[in-house]
Amino acid sequence: MARRRSTPWLHRKSRYIIGAIATVGAINTAYLTTTKLLGGTAACPTTGCEQVLSSPYAEFLGLPLALFGFLAYVAMAAFALGPLVVSADRNKSLRTTLDNNTWLLLLAGSTAMLIFSLYLMYIMVSQFVSVFGAQGVCVFCIASALFALGMFVFTLLGRDWDDIGQVLFIGIIVAMITLIGSLAWTASIAGPTASTNGSTVSGNTVPPITTPSGPSEVALAEHLRDTGAVMYGAYWCPHCHDQKQLFGAEAATAFPYVECAADGANAQPAVCQAKGIQGYPTWEINGELYSGTQSLNQLAQASGYQGSLGFRN
Repeated sequence: MARRRSTPWLHRKSRYIIGAIATVGAINTAYLTTTKLLGGTAACPTTGCEQVLSSPYAEFLGLPLALFGFLAYVAMAAFALGPLVVSADRNKSLRTTLDNNTWLLLLAGSTAMLIFSLYLMYIMVSQFVSVFGAQGVCVFCIASALFALGMFVFTLLGRDWDDIGQVLFIGIIVAMITLIGSLAWTASIAGPTASTNGSTVSGNTVPPITTPSGPSEVALAEHLRDTGAVMYGAYWCPHCHDQKQLFGAEAATAFPYVECAADGANAQPAVCQAKGIQGYPTWEINGELYSGTQSLNQLAQASGYQGSLGFRN
């Protein structure tokens, strides 16, 4: 009598493993979503998490990008664990149908998530690590990419695929659609040109300053300029915008500003990297670096300003 071939351990446990990875991924993205919505700071060993979460790359359709990641992980967990609820002994036909269909959904989902995660890794390296070095690394983003990779690997190895051609076809089509969609998404964020004071410059510009400047704000800004002070920031950084709002529209253009984001207008990421900038905004005053939004009084004191302190903002 022929011996019945035993099912490999990986094939028996793959759905549980994929479901577990998806659950951990859902917890990871739920934390990032909550942090983004509440305006908190992620518990991250580097400044990269905060920089990424405050950038336009952390949003899609006005909602946190992590929210869509959370929904994707929940869907993957459902695809992986859902068929296990149906008893193979009591309803073998339904279990077989669910099993076959959900494996195709797991293949498509894990492929899309892996391609998009790799694209986000490219953005992290090109936009943040290139400026901040190791401080530009977002550990939560890397973790999510590893989760996506794990689900993809266990989906491929977790069962005997009868039709390898179908696997390749689905993988290629999903990968192409995901990559095209990713490129379209970033293109909507990064406009190619912008007009400033009648001249056209390449890249994204900072939002307009809406607060007025008083004589004291203008005098401080001119003092900062004359003493060689520089503000380093990024067009998408809300704290940088807050800093300029303190000066007001007129004064905000009086002192030197260096754009660190590679896709910003007149970007100088190499200068920011050479200066060791690790967060936005950062002021360089008399050879010292001051990170974070500074009050006008703090800037006046650091720069040795002796004029009026009657600031409006």
